[in-house]
Amino acid sequence: MNHETIEHDVIIIGAGGAGLRAAIEASGKGASVGVVCKSLLGKAHTAMAEGGMAAALTTADPRDNWEMHFRDTIRGGKMLNNWRMVKIFTQEAPDRVNELEEWGALFDRTDDGRILQRNFGGHQYARLAHVGDRTGLEMLRTLQNHGIHQGIEVYMECTVVDLLMDGGKAAGAFAYWRDSGTFVQFRAKAVVLATGGLGKCYTITSNSWECTGDGQALAYRAGAELIDMEFVQFHPTGMVWPPSVRGLLVTEGVRGEGGVLRDKDGKRFMFDYIPEMFAGEYAETEEEAKRWRPGVPEGPDARRPPDLLTRDVVARAIRAEVRAGRGSPHGGAYLDIASQASEAQIKKKLPGMYHQFMQLASLDITKEYMEVGPTSHYVMGGVRVDPETCSTSVPGLFAAGEVAGGLHGANRLGGNSLTDLMVFGRRAGAGAAEYAGALSAMPGVNPDQVRDIERLALAPFEESGTENPYEVMQDLQKMMEHDSGIVRAKEELADGLGKLRTLKERSVKVRVEGNRQYNPGWHYALDLHNLIMVSEAITLSALHRDESRGGHTREDFPESSPELEKVNTVVRNRDGEMAWEHVTREPLPGDLQELLSHPHLEEPN
Repeated sequence: MNHETIEHDVIIIGAGGAGLRAAIEASGKGASVGVVCKSLLGKAHTAMAEGGMAAALTTADPRDNWEMHFRDTIRGGKMLNNWRMVKIFTQEAPDRVNELEEWGALFDRTDDGRILQRNFGGHQYARLAHVGDRTGLEMLRTLQNHGIHQGIEVYMECTVVDLLMDGGKAAGAFAYWRDSGTFVQFRAKAVVLATGGLGKCYTITSNSWECTGDGQALAYRAGAELIDMEFVQFHPTGMVWPPSVRGLLVTEGVRGEGGVLRDKDGKRFMFDYIPEMFAGEYAETEEEAKRWRPGVPEGPDARRPPDLLTRDVVARAIRAEVRAGRGSPHGGAYLDIASQASEAQIKKKLPGMYHQFMQLASLDITKEYMEVGPTSHYVMGGVRVDPETCSTSVPGLFAAGEVAGGLHGANRLGGNSLTDLMVFGRRAGAGAAEYAGALSAMPGVNPDQVRDIERLALAPFEESGTENPYEVMQDLQKMMEHDSGIVRAKEELADGLGKLRTLKERSVKVRVEGNRQYNPGWHYALDLHNLIMVSEAITLSALHRDESRGGHTREDFPESSPELEKVNTVVRNRDGEMAWEHVTREPLPGDLQELLSHPHLEEPN
């Protein structure tokens, strides 16, 4: 029990965009702030976000406004979004982009010096402020440079094992240093979860190694609710070949700059997959598509190409082409930017993509097609939060970014994620600082809870263990790909829950060799607990949503249900067992409902 102890008013778990923005806000309100990150500062998964951040700045098209951004986000989310979150998000998005610029972010510019914006799937107008195809990296750089002047303490290469509790309230976190393996207690009046996603529960993913569902699992074990966990986004354009770049994301910006999808014979196939909801909004022939130009405001007759449909639609279209025998040789489709833009344009607009694939795969995207297919990318569900403060159902616990659910509904539009980090990272930091400021003393910590956490963390070193953590991890990922992947069915989901029970039993029997210093096997063993928990939440929620909607596709229920459009799936811990229920979502007010049928492509006033 003689662990190192560190105290702050607010502890933030995660140092990506949401965590750093929360830290800046909380510190600015006078709170003592500590940021705990699993990797090194600057290595968060936010750095992998390429395309841009969505906001109705109107610099690319004067017809845009927050109402149109609201409309696109709700429609893209297939009506399941928390409309209060979407309204806050779309109204505050321009301020957050301009704030980043004020702090030093170097956005791409128009000829007359304004922030340049590009097209992205599901957005009616060119709406993504970007820095080439390295926007997330620039966001992290800017937030870090600004944050170092705020008096924020950063604790790197430190993994949180569990939250500390005081009578049902968050009281800090119990963690270990990844290099030494020694334990540390972070005592705090408020805790902000900003840990990102859970893509590592799938075999093929664009996510980095840190994305193991830590925040979702920490919140669940602490008693918070999870919402809409069945909605996992499979980005349509992850590389499937060559093996050196398998799963690596090809930014949607490639299609935003004119890239098109082709089958094995070179045919553009997305014209065959325009959903009824979007009929009349997208070009239906090659000739119509030629009237559209990237980043240029067009008249009402210049409809966007269907390659820029929402991610769920494009991912299912690629899968359908493969199943019909029209896919590329390695089970994907071809993405062609080479014939649609000049070499100079590609190198200017997509420098990261060009250099990345030249270095890692000897693939010249200015001359060759990319072979792409769906890859696990993002989870729309997450911890259920209050839209205003980002507080959870556990007092003193807050969440922001991908770890939180509600904003994106059943499907996230590209570019909304980076803006989400800024808008709700700020609100989470403010909410946590206000909560901490109202407490006169630091919450207490139960020594028995600390002993239990420590015992479970060290269990893999016991000689009685028989399971290999790498093998259990691999079996979990295979199960999720097969039973709870991009297309699901009742039988497979039920079978998956049975396999998860077995995997859970195996996970408590894992055995690792060596000591606690620099021991990746031990790290894997502890990550397993979180991955299995979030996998169960995804699979259980998917089993009980008998419809197809957004990122959730049921082969046995291919249509969307009008009744299930009215409910969100909520998961909670009941006496150690995972329980689910459908909760009726708050309906859209009349004035916002009218936006959904707003005319498209109006001429500016």
